[in-house]
Amino acid sequence: MDANISDFVYSSSKPIVWVGNSLEVLRAFPSDARQRAGRQLWRVQTGRLPDDWKPLPSCGPGVSEIRIHTERAFRVCYVARFQDAVYVLHAFEKKTRQITKRDAALIKSRLSAVLEARKRSE
Repeated sequence: MDANISDFVYSSSKPIVWVGNSLEVLRAFPSDARQRAGRQLWRVQTGRLPDDWKPLPSCGPGVSEIRIHTERAFRVCYVARFQDAVYVLHAFEKKTRQITKRDAALIKSRLSAVLEARKRSE
């Protein structure tokens, strides 16, 4: 029975589309932060919510951030509202209480690029 359950979970997961340099940035996270990010992204891929997340409506409709706490704080921003994929828009180390204007602008820009590319492919 376990094989059937894992087959279902695997077959119902969405692929991840890495936007910009988000994958390279995430790969540069420390090992423990990288592993936690991977587990949380897997939860999103399989239709569940991350353990620690927050919506970012100021960055666009459907944009959320996974909050990763180790000795330092990291964020992975994504949009999962589409049926075909989870789009990882940005990953970064959080050093201030609020998201910086630069990070917010980058997320908005990448979301716009995703929406434009989706429009062109319809």
